[in-house]
Amino acid sequence: MTRPCSRSPLALATGVLCTALLACMAPPAHAQDAMLGNLLEDPGSGAAGLGFLGRIESSPYRGADPRVDLMPLYLYEGERFFLRSNTAGVRVTGDHAAGLELFVERRLEGFPEDETPDVLEGMETRNSEADLGARYYGESGPHHWDASVRQDISSTSHGTELRGSYGYLWQDDRWSVQPVLTAAWRSSKLNDYYYGVPAADATPDRAAYSAGSGFNLTAALYARYRIFQHWSLLGGVFVTGYSSEIRDSPVVDENVQWGAMLGAAYDFGNGQVRWDDEHVPTYVKLFYGRDTGEGCHLIRIMTFKCASFNDEDATDIWGIHVGRPFVSRLNGWPLDLVGYAGIVRHLEKGYQRDAWQIDAYMKGYYYGFPWSHRVMTRIGFGFGLSYAERVPYAEVVSQARRERNTSKLLNYLDPSIDISLGDLFGSERWHELYFGFGVSHRSGIFGTAQMLGTVDGGSNYLYAYVEAAL
Repeated sequence: MTRPCSRSPLALATGVLCTALLACMAPPAHAQDAMLGNLLEDPGSGAAGLGFLGRIESSPYRGADPRVDLMPLYLYEGERFFLRSNTAGVRVTGDHAAGLELFVERRLEGFPEDETPDVLEGMETRNSEADLGARYYGESGPHHWDASVRQDISSTSHGTELRGSYGYLWQDDRWSVQPVLTAAWRSSKLNDYYYGVPAADATPDRAAYSAGSGFNLTAALYARYRIFQHWSLLGGVFVTGYSSEIRDSPVVDENVQWGAMLGAAYDFGNGQVRWDDEHVPTYVKLFYGRDTGEGCHLIRIMTFKCASFNDEDATDIWGIHVGRPFVSRLNGWPLDLVGYAGIVRHLEKGYQRDAWQIDAYMKGYYYGFPWSHRVMTRIGFGFGLSYAERVPYAEVVSQARRERNTSKLLNYLDPSIDISLGDLFGSERWHELYFGFGVSHRSGIFGTAQMLGTVDGGSNYLYAYVEAAL
């Protein structure tokens, strides 16, 4: 159910990322740990995974259509720190069988972002919030349970939620099924923020309403089937019965909420390389770049159809990313996987205040070119998360032009190409000193992910870099 986490340098950096995400993290659905916490086969030594979940769920709001959502899965389980899609935290005490966790989450709750139903017209949008929480979990054989408390820390609802869950796990070598029952007490502040109607927003068709505290009950069924050594199919269904305090709201039209999800995940395992092995190199990358011009998006850059910089209101970035090898020669191919975490500084040139950004991602390097034995050449592609202290100016301008929303937390992509300077100049000593070019790309996956603020768009920064193995 709940897994332990790692003390590796990357794990420590991931812990920093967890802290930075205090303003943006939260849970996908009730009892998410029943599924996400069991995806990785060998947690506790730096196991990692990536994947996605397609979700559909009914909306409680009168006249609103069901929400269809794509949730990216970012999974990391170490001895201490963990990242489970949109929940991040630290295990304070215990092991896989029982323990105490502290975490931050993004509550995926709020008004519909795409089309506002008539009953909500004129009301201030209710946004997702960030919760700080603590969870005690335990298991005995197939029985799993946990109790948790969550408190809004983003000054959104100022609400509190207490949850208790019980699950029974059936599993074999390739599959697992787990029904989960959850009872959740929600404070009046939490219910009133999402389902209340302030007196100032009252209309003849929408009476003023103050929602009190109450209990919601959820029944869920989650399943996993391992189709290949590292690939798993995921699925689940759930139904939530609302408390009378929510059902009686004039903006609510449903007594229950239903939902379903289906997706896949790739488990990298705990790597073929030990992060705490003193003989394993640490990669340090220093880079500097500038935002691209309008219309110079990632696909055009990667297909060499565009490489133009912004020449109107340009902004720059510099940063440092630190990585450790995760897998060498995946499946015997000339393909390595490296886990990275690092910081970026946005130089906004007076358009707004400069700000920091934190990135964490897994990156694959392919180097099987006919000439690589003479001059090592790598093509890389990274995938992960990026959290900005302040939405970068390039994104503010681009999204305002397109009348789209922004988010501090976005998906992160990092394609690159580089060569060994040591091989180029005949110095064996500098064989693992690389020079190259890359793209720092933040986006919301075409507006399909509520976890990322349903953002359609983002930013691209072309950068040059030097990377060394230390």
